Amino acid sequence: MRKLDFHPAGRHFLQIPGPSPVPDRILRAMSYPTIDHRGPEFGALGLKVLEGIKKIFKTQQPVVIYPASGTGAWEAALSNTLSPGDHVLMYETGHFATLWKKMADNLGLKPEFLGLPGIEGWRRGVQPQMIEARLREDTQHAIKAVCVVHNETSTGVTSDIAAVRRAIDAAAHPALLLVDTISGLACADYRHDEWGVDVTVSGSQKGLMLPPGISFNAVSQKAIEASKHAKLPRAFWDWAEIIEMNKSGYWPYTPNTNLLYGLSEALDMILGEGLDNVFARHDRLAEACRRAVRAWGLEIQCVDPSLYSPVLTGVMMPDGIDADAVRKVIYERFDMSLGTGLGKMKGRMFRIGHLGDCNDLTLMATLAGVEMGLQLARVPVAASGLPAAMQFLMSQPNTPKLKAAA
Repeated sequence: MRKLDFHPAGRHFLQIPGPSPVPDRILRAMSYPTIDHRGPEFGALGLKVLEGIKKIFKTQQPVVIYPASGTGAWEAALSNTLSPGDHVLMYETGHFATLWKKMADNLGLKPEFLGLPGIEGWRRGVQPQMIEARLREDTQHAIKAVCVVHNETSTGVTSDIAAVRRAIDAAAHPALLLVDTISGLACADYRHDEWGVDVTVSGSQKGLMLPPGISFNAVSQKAIEASKHAKLPRAFWDWAEIIEMNKSGYWPYTPNTNLLYGLSEALDMILGEGLDNVFARHDRLAEACRRAVRAWGLEIQCVDPSLYSPVLTGVMMPDGIDADAVRKVIYERFDMSLGTGLGKMKGRMFRIGHLGDCNDLTLMATLAGVEMGLQLARVPVAASGLPAAMQFLMSQPNTPKLKAAA
């Protein structure tokens, strides 16, 4: 049996697309003494994080915080807004869209899976015109919700949510818009209010740089109204009592106090850097990573450059090469974890995460480990990818925009 305290020299390179490395600042904040979750100090903490998280979602509406993974927030989004047997239109972009559809099946909903056929659908984003066409056919408005994934963690494709909203509006359809941005939040620009999203689902372990264990529902007033008539069973996930108690900074159950300390610190870090600077940093590192992949002569999983993810890059392996075998070499030789291919992409690709607490040297070390691993695994590469990434990073310095004085 492998020892559970295996810690070789140096730090482990956790370069999967989440959970992402947790900064020391956040770890220190989480080590604060646990306090009374009914006391005045906790109420102040609750009000701070509830207000701060709205800025990350870019919303003026309530954001419900659960002590759960993103999967819990998926269920909360569905169970608060829908009734047994409701018809739900879900778009297949990858493994996590597929899992959300499976959950809808298990909850007694009737999900319809829309998407491009085969592997092609896992290499492109949501096609808004397909959603519009399907909604136009639904003249009786049987479809109660449209569910899409913003940043598909399994593929490295970031879909255009504003275009999905326009498609629903163009069809003059009343369906709710439910969006998963579990890996997109705080990495890629996201606008809950402006894009007309009714429920946004997210989690703590990606761009927010926290351990797993917190999840979120940002909710519109239309979604709250729908929740008053929804008939799916819900108790723990019910928004109503949580939103009411949140007004004073508290929850109707025991919240994960120390993770909320971490969330408070994460919000300070992100808002201190400035959201636009955070997005620009992710975009810049992602482009450097893609330049290295192209120099290796390997194919990027996402085939639409306009939808490249700033969170991760999926790297396709040549025919006959097992991507998981390559990952194994890199893990065992260099103590670095890369994301595996999931679902239809199992064994065909691996994923390089460049999200959260990541900078130029983090990325360059990651790319060096990948390149050495490719050579050791005898993957044919056209050239070294490191110079291409280095030249881009040197030519495009990280120059954050100064925030306006308050």
